[in-house]
Amino acid sequence: MNSKTKKLTTAGMLCALAYGATLIGRIPIVLFLKYDPKDSIIAIGGLLLGPLTSFAVALIVSLAEMFTISETGILGFLMNVISSSSFACTAALIYKKKTRRSGAMIGLFCGWGSMVLIMLLWNYLITPVYMGYPREAVAELLIPVFLPFNLMKGGLNAAFAMILYKPVVTAFRYAHLL
Repeated sequence: MNSKTKKLTTAGMLCALAYGATLIGRIPIVLFLKYDPKDSIIAIGGLLLGPLTSFAVALIVSLAEMFTISETGILGFLMNVISSSSFACTAALIYKKKTRRSGAMIGLFCGWGSMVLIMLLWNYLITPVYMGYPREAVAELLIPVFLPFNLMKGGLNAAFAMILYKPVVTAFRYAHLL
């Protein structure tokens, strides 16, 4: 099997794993916000295959979600892609520059922070449209609702990515996909 085929196969498996994690691990938290562990798998894909792969996996999984389990339509799709990409692509970009365990940890930490900041902005912009709330009401929810949710979500996904990275790499190597 050539390297492009292996990379495509691995990316497809990551898409399936991330979608499965969403189906199994989706937990409603507050308002319309739900935690799911898919970003940890998307981040692992980025650490393994680069930031472009993590973006592609985020896009494909979010699209699959939109047509199957999502109740938020195109706006939910957009927010999922932005959230997952800001976390996973940031981690992958940093890890690409420093391919050590410390690089992965720094990348995941920076991805976490990036996702939190970016999602505060996007929640401010999109949530009034989605929920039909005045922007001032959404602004009042940013610190007490959206900030803690995104801190929890990013922290859990960074921790899961750190825990799952080695077993996933080992399984892919065993399957001769890496």
